[in-house]
Amino acid sequence: MRAPLSWLREHAELPADIDGRALAERLIAAGLEVETVERPGHDVTGPVVVGRVVAFEDEEHSNGKTIRWCQVDVGESEPRGIVCGALNFAAGDLVVVALPGSTLPGGFAITARTTYGHVSDGMICSVRELGVGDDHAGILVLTVDAEVGADAVELLGLRDEVLDIAVTPDRAYCLSIRGLAREAATAYGVAFHDPVALDPLPVDDGGHPGEIADPTAADRLVLRTVTGLDPDAATPVWMQRRLVLCGMRPVSLAVDVTNYVMLETGQPLHAFDRSRVKGPIVVRRAEAGERLETLDHVDRALDGEDVVIGDDTGPVGLAGTMGGLTTEIDAGSTDLVLEAAHFLPVPVARMSRRHKLSSEASKRFERGVDPELPPLASTRAVRLLAELGGATYAGSSEVRHPQAVRAIELDPSRPGRTAGLPITPDDVARTLEQIGAAVDRGAERWTVTPPTWRPDLADPADLDEEVIRLVGYDTVPAALPHAPPGPGLTDRQRLRRRVGLALAHAGYVETPSYPFMAESVLDALVLPGDDPRRDALRLANPLSDEEPLLRTTLLPGLLAALRRNVGRGTADVALFEVGLVFRPGPDPLPAAPRPSVAARPSAEEIAALDAALPEQPTRVAVVLAGELEPGGWWGPGRAAGWADAVEAARAVARQARVTLSVSADQHAPWHPG
Repeated sequence: MRAPLSWLREHAELPADIDGRALAERLIAAGLEVETVERPGHDVTGPVVVGRVVAFEDEEHSNGKTIRWCQVDVGESEPRGIVCGALNFAAGDLVVVALPGSTLPGGFAITARTTYGHVSDGMICSVRELGVGDDHAGILVLTVDAEVGADAVELLGLRDEVLDIAVTPDRAYCLSIRGLAREAATAYGVAFHDPVALDPLPVDDGGHPGEIADPTAADRLVLRTVTGLDPDAATPVWMQRRLVLCGMRPVSLAVDVTNYVMLETGQPLHAFDRSRVKGPIVVRRAEAGERLETLDHVDRALDGEDVVIGDDTGPVGLAGTMGGLTTEIDAGSTDLVLEAAHFLPVPVARMSRRHKLSSEASKRFERGVDPELPPLASTRAVRLLAELGGATYAGSSEVRHPQAVRAIELDPSRPGRTAGLPITPDDVARTLEQIGAAVDRGAERWTVTPPTWRPDLADPADLDEEVIRLVGYDTVPAALPHAPPGPGLTDRQRLRRRVGLALAHAGYVETPSYPFMAESVLDALVLPGDDPRRDALRLANPLSDEEPLLRTTLLPGLLAALRRNVGRGTADVALFEVGLVFRPGPDPLPAAPRPSVAARPSAEEIAALDAALPEQPTRVAVVLAGELEPGGWWGPGRAAGWADAVEAARAVARQARVTLSVSADQHAPWHPG
């Protein structure tokens, strides 16, 4: 999440003297991962001012291009003559002028130069040249009332600081300016102004009808109808600038407003062209054989588990992920239906991965969005469309399946005992109330109701973490636990260490790899169809869809490491790995129990857990390529051969105190013999 400091200041009364780096340090101390602090616009130097076009003459040149020779008032005694290739402005318009001696974003220096038979004494700037957006088709015409000659850099907010924050899955609320501003306000102990602290628009009969056909996919759907949107209304420069700073491309007013509100509040919105929606908007599961062409122009075959938004014609969008092409708003759309829903995380996450389609909306829904946001965020969007585009609110509809209120029983002394800190009950209550929780103090145990935007707070341990985080991780004392007396390493652990040291002394480098593999590597190893190494367990929720299997051999990881080294110019390689492989037997594994975390599992539960696991033997593997002994002034090198691999096996056997017999064999993927 990219967060401009100026935007955060709108909602958190931060001290005037802090900069982005100082704020980043406070947020890092509070547990957020601030990766970088960028300073866009700080490379803009020199006079960049507001000018007024006094007059111009259109001139057509021999190359077929029409230019304008303009007289521009920049607050000096005489207008400046400037050549401009754009035609989208008129006499009297306010524009941004970069005067000679200034530098625009990207180090673009402005000088007076002769072009098309005139001396152009400056440059009238476009949106792209100012770093505000991507539009380079025409000049930026200012719609605000500004004084001629005023500093345009200050007027447009070109200089800012942007915090780039890696939001962890449990902090979905930080995928918004609202959430980050709340954290910033808490870090500095200043006031926070909630952007959605407003009265939602009423629900009446004038809105477009909606329905939730599958409550396991969504529990809230709010539809707001607006009419009379001016299709020619442009997105204001300040909004375009913020979208660009947050990494999004301005498109049109309607689209930009939905994206702006999503970034501000964390609630994804989608705008439908009302004239293209046929019948009620329904949240449901996809039916067999249905297809949908999404906004990225990909025709997708839908799965029965996919959550779609549909109308009488069929699916019109992947819920919480991406809209469909048939109801897309365009340059002529005037009547819109704004959809704000609360989709449940798991269905959206599965659908996003199934279609390999990750969007800004799906990133938020799969982590958990505040279920109270849809009516508030959609109200904010309607008001922006009315203010900026002349739209008229035409009614709303809402469907809701209320969820149970989450309440957590908490011993107020627990956070202090967990951290080893003297945290008083008053400190516990204050920090929990800072994050928006409601605290009902009892005599011995409290009832804490987490805020709706914090679905990650589910048990007392979560509350402990929040209290300790806000008190300060740096205040937690560092004390090493005393190691209990014991027999030390087991014989198996000692053997593993001896094997690793022996191979390292022989010149091999240990390269641990992930215990996952793709089914294609078994084909690449040319394993026979009945080879037991083909009997691999498939993960229910793999880290990567490309490697969904638990490895049955160490070779795929080692050969991949070898390939990376050789591909980067390191041809002389000797690698080894000591690790587990997973070998299920012929009988299906029983389901694993889920013991309570309140007490240590019983012996029977541990035995049941062990029975649900496959056999996991320890394996040792080496790979060699190129020269084993490098050449030099001492003589020629020696290429690695099969005998070196056999000697590596003997080195392992010596540490295990066994003797190997060596004979020809036929064992895939090796050459027979």
